[in-house]
Amino acid sequence: MSDSYQKTNEFKVRQHGNMPERDRPPRRIDISIVVPLYNEEQSLMPLSLSIRDALDRMNYTYEVIFVDDGSTDNSLRVLKDIHRKNRRYKFISFRKNYGKSAALSVGFQHSLGRIIVTMDADLQDDPNEIPHLVEKLESGYDLVNGWKRKRHDPISKTIPSRFFNFTTSLLTGIRLRDFNSGLKAYKREVVQDIKVYGEMHRFLPVMAQWAGYRIAEIPVIHHPRKYGKTKFGLNRFWHGLLDLITVLFTTRYSKRPLHFFGVMGLLTSLLGFAIDLELTIEWLMGKTAISNRPLFTVGIVLIIVGIQFVSIGLLGEMVTRTNVSEEYSIKEKVFN
Repeated sequence: MSDSYQKTNEFKVRQHGNMPERDRPPRRIDISIVVPLYNEEQSLMPLSLSIRDALDRMNYTYEVIFVDDGSTDNSLRVLKDIHRKNRRYKFISFRKNYGKSAALSVGFQHSLGRIIVTMDADLQDDPNEIPHLVEKLESGYDLVNGWKRKRHDPISKTIPSRFFNFTTSLLTGIRLRDFNSGLKAYKREVVQDIKVYGEMHRFLPVMAQWAGYRIAEIPVIHHPRKYGKTKFGLNRFWHGLLDLITVLFTTRYSKRPLHFFGVMGLLTSLLGFAIDLELTIEWLMGKTAISNRPLFTVGIVLIIVGIQFVSIGLLGEMVTRTNVSEEYSIKEKVFN
C-alpha cells in the first residue's frame, strides 16, 4: 500500500470494485464521525464495527474519519485494513504527536457532514449514543455534550476531572457536568466558526455558547477501558487550567482588557488601602507604631501592584482601540 497514507491531511482514493453499496462512501454526507486516536490498535477494529452497526440503523448517510495522532504502535496498519474493507472509513495520520485539539481540528477540516460527532477511540464512548446526540441536536441545538453520568475510570482520573469541571463551570457560568467528554455532536457551522488549538478542545462548549450558539447536555453510557492505558496525566490537568485562563481572557476579555486587569487591580489596591488605613488609625490612637509593622509595607505594595494592574488594562484598551478588528458570529445573511 502506498506511503501516501502516512501524509498528514491526505486521503487516498481507490476504485470500489464489487464492494457492497452500504460500504461505499455516499455522495451526500449527513453525519461525519471524527475519532482522534493515539496508540489504540486493539480498539480500532471493534470500534469501527460498533459505529457501523449504530449508524446503519439510522436514516442518515455517514462517513467516519480516524485521525491518528502520531501513534507508535500498529494503529495505522489497522486503519488501513478498516479502510480497505469499508470506504466509508477514512483516516489521516500525523507524523508525530500533536495533541487531541490538533487531531480534532484537522478532522473537522476534512469532514463533509452537516453534523459532526466526535468520540474517543478507546471503546469507552458508546456509538449507540450517537442517535441520541443527533436527536437532541436536531431538536434545536447547535452543540450537544455527552455527560458520563456513571464513569468507569480510576479515582486518579475522576477526582481531578470533577474539580476541573466544577472550576470551569464556576468561572465561565456555563452549567455543564462534563467538559472533558469526548462524545459530542456539532452542527457544521459551529466547528467552522470556532478555532481549536493547544488543548482548547475541552472548552468548545464554552466558546460555542459565548459565540451565541445553543448548547445542551445529555447523559451517556460510559464503558470501562478494555485495551491499552489512559493518556490522562496530571500535566493535562494543569494544562487544562492554564487553557481555561486563556479561554477566559482571549474570548471574554480580548476586546475589553481593562475589565480583566482592572478588577484585579481595584481589589488589590482596596485590600492594601484597607490594611494601611487600619494601621494608620491605630497609630493615630497611639495603639501601635507603624515603623515596626511590616504589614504596613505589605499594604503599600498591594496598592502599587493594584495600580500596575489598572495601568496594564488601560494600555490594553489603547492597543485594542488602535487595532480594531471585530469578528462576529453571523447566524444568517440576507442581501436581496
